[in-house]
Amino acid sequence: MEQRIATTRLADGSRVAYAVVGRGPVLVHAPGWLTHLELSWAMPAERALYESLAQGRTVVRYDKVGCGLSGASERVPSMELELETLDAVVRAVGASRFDLFGASLGAAVAAAWTAGHPAHVSRLVLYGGWVRGADIAAVRVREHVLGLIAEHWGLGSDVLADIFAPDADASTRAAFVRYQREATTPQTARAMLALAYDLDITELLANVQTPTLVLHRDHDRAAPLEQARLLAAGIPDARLEVLTGRDHLPYVGDLDAIVQATRRFLGLSPLRSLPGTSVTRRQYEVAQLVAQGLTNRDIAGRLGISERSAESHVERIRVRLGFRSRSQIAAWVVAGGR
Repeated sequence: MEQRIATTRLADGSRVAYAVVGRGPVLVHAPGWLTHLELSWAMPAERALYESLAQGRTVVRYDKVGCGLSGASERVPSMELELETLDAVVRAVGASRFDLFGASLGAAVAAAWTAGHPAHVSRLVLYGGWVRGADIAAVRVREHVLGLIAEHWGLGSDVLADIFAPDADASTRAAFVRYQREATTPQTARAMLALAYDLDITELLANVQTPTLVLHRDHDRAAPLEQARLLAAGIPDARLEVLTGRDHLPYVGDLDAIVQATRRFLGLSPLRSLPGTSVTRRQYEVAQLVAQGLTNRDIAGRLGISERSAESHVERIRVRLGFRSRSQIAAWVVAGGR
């Protein structure tokens, strides 16, 4: 699959980038903490999540203001800004009624948006979410993590990788660390995490009248299972499904369980296997050289081929993987793509 990227704007002029992939009724993905449409598409594990959901649905994702391909803004991250961004993307794609999948911080955003727009959401899936941010970690832990992000973004991104994806393989972990650092500035990252700690959607839950599935891993290190129970208890007739694992990122750990549970709830047929992308042996060799920062001329000299042949290899890799740039090819190699 190839994702199509477009942009829209908020009322204040802030630019918001969004991506569309697949065919069928619309499924909007409300993202978690930080976002980058291109780097996430280049991570094989994360891409498998979106491609799995896009078989039978048109999946719409977006970068938050100040993250990834979206524009910068002087506005401080807030629930109001999160809801405004989701609203702008929904209007841009012309979706009057759709399914909504919210992950992590995006679960709170998705629930809050649904509470305010009951006629527009057909089904709601909340993964790894919480009701009160103050209850997901002790005060000293929250202050320590926020301080790390502000003062030592490199170390902070490493620590958060351990919290969000303790069971990730080395390639996926390295890719996620890079993803965090390139998605936004340390200042925006800190403000976004502070929002996650400060939010409280307790009073909104009773207004969610949409059929809702709450998914949560039993030993999630970033969001306690008790928060999922509170989500499910607060939303009328919501169903809680507890999965095995301790990774907060949905695409690390047992991704298949999340995909199949979501597809069942959305009325989609189960998948026999998760999708994946691959290249030929020669193309992978070229991709590795791209990841090392070599130009087409350098690659030609290293492999003993013409510069035009090297350029053709790079272009075929880009098209085969549905990428827009060499940097995505490099990110895919770092993330363990083959």
